[in-house]
Amino acid sequence: MARTESTIDRVFLLYIGILLIFGLAALMSASGPLAYGKFHDSYFFVKRQIIFGLLPGLVLGYFLIKFNYEKWRKLSWLPYLGAVTLLLLVLIPGVGQVINGARSWINIFGYNFQPSEIAKLGLIIFAAYLLSDRKRDLQNWQMGLFPILTLLAPIIVLVLIQPDVGTLSIMLVILFFMLLEAHVPKKYLVVLGMLAIVVFAFLVFLKPYRLQRITIFMHPELDPKGIGYQINQAFLAVGSGGFWGLGIGQSRQKFQYLPEVNSDSIFAIIAEETGFLISTGLIILILLIGLRGLKIAKDTKSEFGRLLVVGIIVWLVWQSFLNIGAMVGALPLTGVPLPFVSHGGSALMSELAAVALVLNISRQKI
Repeated sequence: MARTESTIDRVFLLYIGILLIFGLAALMSASGPLAYGKFHDSYFFVKRQIIFGLLPGLVLGYFLIKFNYEKWRKLSWLPYLGAVTLLLLVLIPGVGQVINGARSWINIFGYNFQPSEIAKLGLIIFAAYLLSDRKRDLQNWQMGLFPILTLLAPIIVLVLIQPDVGTLSIMLVILFFMLLEAHVPKKYLVVLGMLAIVVFAFLVFLKPYRLQRITIFMHPELDPKGIGYQINQAFLAVGSGGFWGLGIGQSRQKFQYLPEVNSDSIFAIIAEETGFLISTGLIILILLIGLRGLKIAKDTKSEFGRLLVVGIIVWLVWQSFLNIGAMVGALPLTGVPLPFVSHGGSALMSELAAVALVLNISRQKI
């Protein structure tokens, strides 16, 4: 079938552009006191976000938009193999860095880089290729589905070893919805879902602090100065924002009361400064991105492209609500960043690359 091109989905691009600009502004406000206290530069984290995330992400995204995405069908093993290699480097002493109890980072020339952010996109591209291969019978567990899961297992296991439970949960949810979109029989999905629950239960009981996080999630008042400190301070930030907010730059919690204001907790600062109205608008914007992305997937004739879009949209939306849900007490703390908003160069670069693929697919009709 002939390949034709049209313009990219401008509505989707507009939504992402608004979120990106809002994210940089929110990061500038939320991280100012922390940046000045640690580096004597109020704009330190914003500068790093632009230099290590925004600029390389835009350059990479430009090439991904120009490159016919269908060619990734044969090249899908490249980003996947690259992601696995980076995750293996994390385990090498002296290269891998332990931060917040997880060996999830590598240090290259003094720059901390999180391979799991690249791994999400690598997993999606490779899974889309495997699931769209018509030679594989997904109705057959032994000959179709099991070999696919075996090929995808290394990247899951490497994230499990770190251990990065937040990223692991995101990857498994992505895979679940991609399998669902590929019309894998529901009885297989039920079994896989039950296995995932068993794995997470094992991980929770393996480390006492994870069980404490769940206990604190249900009863945050039990340890307000210990493991419950972050969530209680987040509640204070969100609650004190009220409907209209305290005003841009007027947060109290960002003055080193609330931990991780530049990453995990940034939504709480947004709610404190802009109030219920704007923070709800942010949630609606994320939902609009999700709905527009699913429309692009629905309009895509290529099964590979459709699965690619579904995987990317599930990633961005689910991770967003994991982060926001933790800040408002709807979900336990997982330590995942808020896409396009939280500080993290490798995260922003990967998210922009993923968006570029969606925009590419939106302009090509196969």
